[in-house]
Amino acid sequence: MRITIFSPKTIQEFAKPMCSFNYYRLIFFSALLVSFLGPQRYASADPTDGFTPVPLQNGNFVLEKPYNVPLTDRYSHVDGVNKLWVYNHDKPFKPGSDTRPRTEIRIKGCDYSSGVWQFEGYAYVPRGTSGVTIMQIHGAAEGATTLQLRIYNGVMRYYKYDLVATDLYDKWFRLNVIHDVGKGKLTVFIDGEQKYEGHDQGPGDLYFKCGVYAAPEKSSNYMESRWRDIKIYKK
Repeated sequence: MRITIFSPKTIQEFAKPMCSFNYYRLIFFSALLVSFLGPQRYASADPTDGFTPVPLQNGNFVLEKPYNVPLTDRYSHVDGVNKLWVYNHDKPFKPGSDTRPRTEIRIKGCDYSSGVWQFEGYAYVPRGTSGVTIMQIHGAAEGATTLQLRIYNGVMRYYKYDLVATDLYDKWFRLNVIHDVGKGKLTVFIDGEQKYEGHDQGPGDLYFKCGVYAAPEKSSNYMESRWRDIKIYKK
């Protein structure tokens, strides 16, 4: 807690009877309140403040799924909710690929290589889904991705490493991810609260994805996530 020390004269002036309370004392009291509470307690900004929405149409959402099954066997869209699921033994998204099985929404028309961009969506992960990437930023100077957010037993991690958030099973949560390419910085918010900040993997041809993409190891047999109100913002 930050403590501000005022001189005896200042305190005496502020302590004058309330009948003489005026505009300047109101300003003084407001400054004292901010000093005591701190700026973070006084007001909290929304992650999208200062960003401009990018218009999205149905054509911006491209589905990737195991190549040998119909889309309806791994995806549904009902009442605005995108439900995506995959099995650990499924084929990759195209013949000859050595990638793990996935059912993902690839957001096209919002590819970027510079600037400040933001993904927003409301996600739901049912209990039992584990060892799966539910959101990623594809593209990097090193490796295939600059960010993967994975669920392990209800806990979200940066890849399989840093803890991002806990207790995410069986409830809707708002996910915001900001990527500042110039600063090489990634920031993750859950329900409007910052949960993680780290470095990206270098510049590249970048785009956002969400859904279910099996992790290299310890994936559950069945993996599912649901998404609604997906938006992209930029500065």
